[in-house]
Amino acid sequence: MAMNRILLAFSLALAAPIAAAGPAVASGAVVVTIVGQMEQEYRNEKGEKAKRLVPITKIVPGDQVIYTINYENKGKQPADHVIVTDPIPPEVAYLDGSAFGPGTEIEFSVDGKKWGLPGALKVKGDDGKERVAIASDYTHIRWKLAGPVAPGQKGFVRFRAVLK
Repeated sequence: MAMNRILLAFSLALAAPIAAAGPAVASGAVVVTIVGQMEQEYRNEKGEKAKRLVPITKIVPGDQVIYTINYENKGKQPADHVIVTDPIPPEVAYLDGSAFGPGTEIEFSVDGKKWGLPGALKVKGDDGKERVAIASDYTHIRWKLAGPVAPGQKGFVRFRAVLK
């Protein structure tokens, strides 16, 4: 029964809102979707061990989830100043150093309001004293795309998390 609860919580986490900002995004030109997957080991055609991403069929605490956020400019004009923001579902903890996005600047938040690089964010510890935030404290990730997204252009950003 607990497994069903975890699967339900995870499927709800995948439906968490993802935001992208910028003028073209506001007009609906940039479409953003998210996919949650797991890594699976297999033997390739040469018999060598390899890894691939597969849909999640079951997940238990301690399993890693790979979140891929896809974006596409479906408009007729380039999209400037695109920022993709994703809340980290509360059922998972971000894996330090796993955020990736070609041609992006990546920032984190512990509250969805103040943004910074690792080491720059602060939180209150259990003792009430301020300390440097660690990866499991992050609540949001955002990727600032370095350049415009051309009409028809697609891209992705990604991060890993562990189910709590």
